[in-house]
Amino acid sequence: MRYYTLFLLILLISCDSSRVYEDYEDMEEAFWHMDSVKKFSFEITDIEKEYNLLATFRNSSLYPFYNIYFQYSLTDSLDSVVVQQLKEVDLFDPKTGQPKGSGLGDMFDHSVPIIEKYKFSRPGTYNLKFQQQMRLDSLPFIMSVGARVEFVEE
Repeated sequence: MRYYTLFLLILLISCDSSRVYEDYEDMEEAFWHMDSVKKFSFEITDIEKEYNLLATFRNSSLYPFYNIYFQYSLTDSLDSVVVQQLKEVDLFDPKTGQPKGSGLGDMFDHSVPIIEKYKFSRPGTYNLKFQQQMRLDSLPFIMSVGARVEFVEE
């Protein structure tokens, strides 16, 4: 199953000219532990362009909440925090319980803009870090977390 999903992801990504970076990390046994910070490193070479940075989540329909709180931070090559914020995202409609995002079966994917039209001040390696901020130490039915960096299309 994982290889099929990976193949589809690679196929979709290869057709995407705005993508600078995209990766995800599967959760062990579908739990996102509070002390598990997901880190994604990417290279910026063109500082003249604007970029959108996104968080991606895959959850099961069995996820016990309608939303998720997470903290993200963007750090530069010196590990200095450039941007940091707590963000809430609805994974399900709070009134109807209907899943949001795109789905296949009981799995749903969400692509969440976190920083839009950002201009990097200098080229180099940057890191996006994500940490769940829910009230549970181990958040069930979060299948994967990822990051995407793309050019702003004109």
